[in-house]
Amino acid sequence: MQAMRAALALALCALLTLFAAPASAGQDDPRLDEMFEVLQSGELSFTEAKALEQRIWGVWLETDSGSAEVLLKDGMAAMSDRDVERAEESFTALVELAPDFAEGWNKRATVRYYGGDYAGSIEDIKRTLTLEPRHFGAMSGLGLNYDALGDAEAAAEAYEKALDLNPYMPGIAQRLEQLRDQLEDNKI
Repeated sequence: MQAMRAALALALCALLTLFAAPASAGQDDPRLDEMFEVLQSGELSFTEAKALEQRIWGVWLETDSGSAEVLLKDGMAAMSDRDVERAEESFTALVELAPDFAEGWNKRATVRYYGGDYAGSIEDIKRTLTLEPRHFGAMSGLGLNYDALGDAEAAAEAYEKALDLNPYMPGIAQRLEQLRDQLEDNKI
């Protein structure tokens, strides 16, 4: 329990530090290459990996537009309030304003998934991955969408790719194992 609290405190500190940084980065930020190299090395403790994962998310959330920042924050606040309609409106305005901002597409994909619009979510995820092919959140979201649609094979493939990008997602690894067992049982 104490280790879990320490990990949460470390992640919170990393997030606060990142959100205080100037908003000028995105999926092309050169910091990401090194962070992904370390994340994919497999040499981190779980706590270290989660802190690094939060730093990556922090970079993905940075934008160089005040208007984009307002829309992003409003959409995220709406998501926290479980106001799917307002969140989708904010993220739609965001992707229209900043079509090359991968995280805008990813956030809208998430909201669409929560709203049951799996086809719309998948389209937004594809756009996210075109802009940021290493987006493990989007790739795991793709798996969730296919899982919800009952396409175990496509879900497993997406989860495998997500774990290649970020091997520190135990929930995804567990679901992938369940799907592999299911697919194997179906072959018999």
